[in-house]
Amino acid sequence: MRNDPASIAAAVLARVGGPANVTSVAHCMTRLRLGVADPAAVDGEGLRGLPGVLGVVADGESSLQVVLGPGVVVEVTAAVRIQVDEVAEVAEAHAVTATAATTATTGTAQPVGDLPVDAAGRQLKEQLRQRNATPFKTALRRVAAVFVPLIPALIGCGILAGINGLLVNAGWLPGLTPALAAVASAFMALIAVFVGYNTAKEFGGTPVLGGAVAAVVVYPGVAKVTAFGVQLAPGQGGVLGALAAALLATRVEKWCRGRVPGALDVLLTPTVTVLVSGLVTLYGLMYAAGVVASAIGTAANWLLATTGALAGLVLGGLFLPLVMLGLHQALIPIHATLIEQQGYTVLLPLLAMAGAGQVGAALAVYVRLRHDVSLRTTIRSALPAGLLGVGEPLIYGVSLPLGRPFVTACAGGAAGGAFIGFFAMLGDKVGATAIGPSGWALFPLLAGNRSPGMTAAVYGGGLLTGYAVGFAATYFFGLPRGSRAAASA
Repeated sequence: MRNDPASIAAAVLARVGGPANVTSVAHCMTRLRLGVADPAAVDGEGLRGLPGVLGVVADGESSLQVVLGPGVVVEVTAAVRIQVDEVAEVAEAHAVTATAATTATTGTAQPVGDLPVDAAGRQLKEQLRQRNATPFKTALRRVAAVFVPLIPALIGCGILAGINGLLVNAGWLPGLTPALAAVASAFMALIAVFVGYNTAKEFGGTPVLGGAVAAVVVYPGVAKVTAFGVQLAPGQGGVLGALAAALLATRVEKWCRGRVPGALDVLLTPTVTVLVSGLVTLYGLMYAAGVVASAIGTAANWLLATTGALAGLVLGGLFLPLVMLGLHQALIPIHATLIEQQGYTVLLPLLAMAGAGQVGAALAVYVRLRHDVSLRTTIRSALPAGLLGVGEPLIYGVSLPLGRPFVTACAGGAAGGAFIGFFAMLGDKVGATAIGPSGWALFPLLAGNRSPGMTAAVYGGGLLTGYAVGFAATYFFGLPRGSRAAASA
């Protein structure tokens, strides 16, 4: 019987130092992301041992990711937010009451009870956080936080675009296909606005101002503007331009907040932010981001056309470690840029092969360790999610704890990636019209420069290759000698 979300939320909070220790709550497709005030209060081992928790990833000194799996993570996150908000409201009420009582007694507001924290302790904690949170990793996580909330819409619109394409090719329902095209394409046409909104929100600006400046990128009227001797085109620079524009808007807004008198802030700060950031976006950022976006598309096409098998080998083999570290979401801007330019991302099918290798490795463990009832039960429960491209249950429940199967799973992913990359060198490109799903769940989103049947066949061949190599590598080399001897007894 599955635990209810409120019970899981309460158990998780109890092992991260209680609701009062939680500073932020968010989630992606499979993970609950928590910011904590005191990392020392987190019971990592107890958290990993909870029913329903598939794994725990340290995400810097003051944050962590609790792997719960698709679907359930949304419900648990909502329950966590409720419990954290309830405690925060009670604490705020107590603080107001205590401050009022202290002020009435002493005439000045003083810290009450356990609220003050030793300054030296705060300084040491900050030093530890900075030591562990490198600028590169922090930047990747923050960029990922901008795009992760957009994934559900990308998936839904991508699937609808695929269905509409099939209907158009088959000549079915001609009266419905224009409507489906509008529904599927509207989000991608305005994705820059959502990116700008989330960017300003993540980096400490006013979200709607970030969205307003990013909207310049997709406004049809930019076609009348000339920058660097070139007439701009609506959407030029895409999500990269929107990201840069919103980052600039956040910096301009913060600069204004510290210099504009309070009485004029509500009028001048938004005006200056939109004006300065909008003009810089038009006469600089859109052009620069367009050059970068074009370079990404050109590089991806060249990489697959000339070194496809090698590129697939490397990308498919290294993707599982990125997933383990929670850094794979940082690739979303590249995927989104390719989808804007070409209608699909050619990188996602290559990366999806990592999940195929993981499935093959898990099947080999299941066959070899037939006397390990607990592990085989874990594999049976996690395998359906793995087939659909959700790899965390198998990573944290099977391959990573055993050690070697994680490496052999990467070998399977490399083989599957090389298979798809080889066909790309032959001119058969396989892409995905949206990001998020992989495994068998990616089939409805497949697109390419050949027929749908050929595209699906190449992708399916990559999956089978990943399964086979992951299984064989794990079966023969992926288990310690003691484990193999026990299995064959």
